[in-house]
Amino acid sequence: MSIFIIAEIGINHNGDMSICKELINVAKDAGCDAVKFQKRDINKVYTQELLDSPRESPWGTTQREQKEGLEFSREDYQEIDSYCKSKGIEWFASAWDTNSQEFLRQFDCKYNKVASAMVVDEELLKSIASEKKHTFISTGMTTYADIEKAISIFQEASCSYELMHTVSTYPMKDEDANLNMIKALRDKFNCDVGYSGHEVGLAVSYAAAALGITSLERHITLDRAMYGSDQSASVEPRGLRELVGAVRKIELAMGDGEKRIIDAEVPIAKKLREHLDWEAHS
Repeated sequence: MSIFIIAEIGINHNGDMSICKELINVAKDAGCDAVKFQKRDINKVYTQELLDSPRESPWGTTQREQKEGLEFSREDYQEIDSYCKSKGIEWFASAWDTNSQEFLRQFDCKYNKVASAMVVDEELLKSIASEKKHTFISTGMTTYADIEKAISIFQEASCSYELMHTVSTYPMKDEDANLNMIKALRDKFNCDVGYSGHEVGLAVSYAAAALGITSLERHITLDRAMYGSDQSASVEPRGLRELVGAVRKIELAMGDGEKRIIDAEVPIAKKLREHLDWEAHS
């Protein structure tokens, strides 16, 4: 089964539909399987105190103005939905609250995503699992107990899922990647495991691809210098093309682990071992 590659647009569109469409184009052209967004009801996710507090941004001087500036409307998501359909690429989103999950239902996306921050929100997990769509569950900032509880909710709802090994720092240091957790999660929970990366560069993602992941998610951006908290941990267009191309090569190169002499080796073996035949008959 081919690794399912997700280009996480998240909030890197900065509330601008033209940037959003450019990022969808980048993902499609690179060969990604899907793009992903984030959806929040900011009045549910943040306190009034935080929303009223100061924050300088392109949209104003408060946290509320910044966070509202990053949220797309129903009409925006309708545009995203029709644009992705026209491009032939799947899209879905991680909801950060039950209102947002209900909002997303109108688009009937094929997949759901549980963000690492939301793995401990049982109400949200039950809402997602009730839809019975294949769900990617990120495991950053969690304990085994948290993961077990989340899995039990999806199993009780008969909803298919896979875990995604994640370290929730932006950007993540290479030495914090702990990629051996991919096998550990697979062995402990007996399920498919993907990797959601927040590192700078591509090497760690290549290594993850060689460890048998079923999905790979990376944040994407048009330019890492753009405004936004996730931009520095994101992959630019050229890097994304390199990433997808390399992952597909790695998948091909891994093989099935069965020892065999391939047809192309037979004449080479004959040539390189000729002297052994001479010696045997001399």
